Amino acid sequence: MSDNSPSIDLFTPIKLGPYQLPNRIVMAPMTRSRASDDFVPQEISATYYTQRASAGLIITEASQVSPQGAGYPCTPGIYNKEQIIGWQRITRAVHERGGRIFMQLWHGGRISHPSIQPDGLLPVAPSAIAADGSIMTRTGMQPYVVPRALETAEIPDIIDQFRHAASCALAAGFDGVELHAANGYLLDQFIRDGSNRRTDAYGGSIENRARLLLEVTEAVVGVWGGNRVGVRISPLVNVHSVRDSDPEATFTYIARQLNRFSLAYLHVFESSILPSVPAVTVEFGNLRQAFTGAYMANGGYDVKKANDVLASGRADMISFATAFIANPDLPERLARNVPLAVADKDTFYQGGARGYIDYPSLS
Repeated sequence: MSDNSPSIDLFTPIKLGPYQLPNRIVMAPMTRSRASDDFVPQEISATYYTQRASAGLIITEASQVSPQGAGYPCTPGIYNKEQIIGWQRITRAVHERGGRIFMQLWHGGRISHPSIQPDGLLPVAPSAIAADGSIMTRTGMQPYVVPRALETAEIPDIIDQFRHAASCALAAGFDGVELHAANGYLLDQFIRDGSNRRTDAYGGSIENRARLLLEVTEAVVGVWGGNRVGVRISPLVNVHSVRDSDPEATFTYIARQLNRFSLAYLHVFESSILPSVPAVTVEFGNLRQAFTGAYMANGGYDVKKANDVLASGRADMISFATAFIANPDLPERLARNVPLAVADKDTFYQGGARGYIDYPSLS
């Protein structure tokens, strides 16, 4: 950037794919567990997302691409007519407020439980390795089970699940979709050598472990076009027992390979949710250089850090998560430099209006 170039900050408009966004403040995807028992988004979610329509871009909570993809109770899906109708209410309301909204497509993989799966079947995964700990079910916390390793012949069906869900998201009126390849869910489970012990074409080398993500991306781009598709990764995250022996090499390879699709953006969660054991590092500047499209950063950003990173060119957009829960008009609050409300963690997943649509705006 030359000395005479205008400085870029959170409030500088940006062209993202075919869209002109008014700012670079993105609402990150956050599971809120407000869907019905049969995974249909409800009217209350239209209020929730509409309240936050001043974000440059909204990315929805993770939405499962199939019944098999469900990881938790009361998370929305995007694979049948009822779900499409439910999401149409939401996209219409956001668009009426002038907002843009992408859907995050998700398959939980081993992060699920037979009580959530169709016919009580085992969750699927790249390998028959259970995650450590417990998962929330309709009857309370239950230990993770050992998943069933997918057969090679089943992989095309996983790809078709994402393709079908992408078509449903298009019918639901979204502006684009984001593939959830982060936080220890199915696509991430394939990427990491700690959860993927396969010996076929989808395991072993970095190239093989990245294969499913790249094939899913190709399928979804076939529905939407590359400029309306994003991908989210989380190189440092070890939640849900996912670990990689060399995340720098793994995710730099993925970033370079994703360039072939001319995507709308690469969304990178740059923190670790749990203390990293053993300690691993990733040079995110190198990752940003490897990806030639728009780079969206997430994880522990405040206004100063966000503006510094944007001005340096190390990122093009910043996504905010919990700050958007308690501050529905977050862009206005950041612009006016007023103190932010603090979200009540006890209401993140409990259902109902409390802690969901009852946080007031400044006005």
